[in-house]
Amino acid sequence: MSTTRLYTLVLVLQPQQVLLGMKKRGFGAGRWNGFGGKVEEGETIEEGAKRELREESGLTADTLHKVGQIIFEFVGNPERMDVHIFCTDHVQGTPTESDEMRPQWFRLDQIPFDDMWPDDSYWFPLLLQKKKFLGHFQFQGQDTIVAHMLREVDQL
Repeated sequence: MSTTRLYTLVLVLQPQQVLLGMKKRGFGAGRWNGFGGKVEEGETIEEGAKRELREESGLTADTLHKVGQIIFEFVGNPERMDVHIFCTDHVQGTPTESDEMRPQWFRLDQIPFDDMWPDDSYWFPLLLQKKKFLGHFQFQGQDTIVAHMLREVDQL
């Protein structure tokens, strides 16, 4: 029997650049990613997203815009990840390295997809075009997508 756990992912966008973090430990270590993690009991999904952004990058955001939702499954793992993806173009503070992430700005034409999760190259262009999306990705291990679905939606 599978269980589903709520997660968040926040992408900070500025004109012609995006802030990503190099994951230093734990799940996804060695990959560039947005900022996020598990939603804790008692907090909303958006509260969890803001908390994770603050904990991992030192930045705070008053407003987040929900742009996507993707279900991730890993063959052999009964827990599904229900990831709610947000973006913001207005943050307070200076990106600061944490125990978990090392933030770095990337130009939009130099996003390091080869050092990111394989699914990112599917949905990231939709995010950059300000389109909303729903998706489902099934992985074998952490490097191979064995099945996926991704579609644009008008609202989430």
